Amino acid sequence: MNIPPDQLYLDLLKKTLSFSLWPDPPVPAETFAYRRSALSRSAVTLAGKALKRGRYRLVEDRQFSRQQREDGMIWPGYADTMIGLKRLDNLQQCIESALRDDVPGDIIETGVWRGGACILARAVLAAHGVTDRRVFVADSFEGLPKPDADTHPADKDDTHHVHGFLAISQEQVAENFRKYGLLDGQVVFLKGWFKDTLPTAPIERLAVMRLDGDMYGSTIDALNSLYPRLSSGGYCIIDDYALEGCKQAVTDYRAAHGIHAEMTAIDWTGTYWRKA
Repeated sequence: MNIPPDQLYLDLLKKTLSFSLWPDPPVPAETFAYRRSALSRSAVTLAGKALKRGRYRLVEDRQFSRQQREDGMIWPGYADTMIGLKRLDNLQQCIESALRDDVPGDIIETGVWRGGACILARAVLAAHGVTDRRVFVADSFEGLPKPDADTHPADKDDTHHVHGFLAISQEQVAENFRKYGLLDGQVVFLKGWFKDTLPTAPIERLAVMRLDGDMYGSTIDALNSLYPRLSSGGYCIIDDYALEGCKQAVTDYRAAHGIHAEMTAIDWTGTYWRKA
């Protein structure tokens, strides 16, 4: 095999970010305890405290198939991304296509969790020696917002805001960049709800925009603020198209703005198109 070193590096990075090189170890039982009943949560807490006194830890065993991991169908305990290898491959391909075609602009992800996709984006720029483009890391860093059903009825029954597992601090995401050697001036954090941060974000043009907001409101806010700044030939990637709220937001935006570019499926939930 004669694989270029930069591609070997990016391939290894994707496998590391997605924790694909190793079986998922058991996770601390308290990680997902918030999903349990109050009685069950109390039992887990008490048992955990008792075990810690003996320098032990209560854990939950979680087994996933290779397909589930590649398709990003799980909430992993140790990976730095939950989007799976197929969507990581797509992000790399879109960025490299934009670089080859000299599509002007920066890269942004809205909704970053532990930062894995943004770390990959920064790595792609580094691997290609690109120093004049930035990676914008946009998130509340507090989890997802409570649904605003009055403004966005499609989000009426959305429950993403109850999942504490999705709330990762900006400090932790920055540390994740640092541990891969990729935290520098080309990484820009946008902390806050999208409706507040994106309209005034210091972005002139985008080459790639990746939206991972799950909900109607988060998706439509990102599209409204960012799509007009996406360069011709740039890529719009939607992570959560399998979720009804997100899908409806994409459908509504494309219809309102006469966007007819063909959408291409990445896997069971990811999709993307190239701006004409």
